[in-house]
Amino acid sequence: MASANGEPRKAVAVDAGAKERNRKRLRRIEGQVRGLQKMVDDDRYCADILTQIASVHEALRAVGRELMRNHLKHCATAAIRQGQSEAEGMYDELVEMVYRTAR
Repeated sequence: MASANGEPRKAVAVDAGAKERNRKRLRRIEGQVRGLQKMVDDDRYCADILTQIASVHEALRAVGRELMRNHLKHCATAAIRQGQSEAEGMYDELVEMVYRTAR
């Protein structure tokens, strides 16, 4: 999503440790997805592929949890502290985000 001036929005703050953990997880997920492609190419057993897909889903959820925590700790807190108008917008964003990620 872009900001009002068309630039991509940036996080208010990002914990360096969380960023590195997410980068490592995402590199691992990238490797898992390449492995899934090879499994499909090699006509591997469907149940084995589905098991690996479930593993990728859980790894992505772990990245999402870390990002959600950072968003609540920094971005949401900053918006809520700015006043009622910013807080209302953040509440709407959080409700929508929870709805989208809970599927």
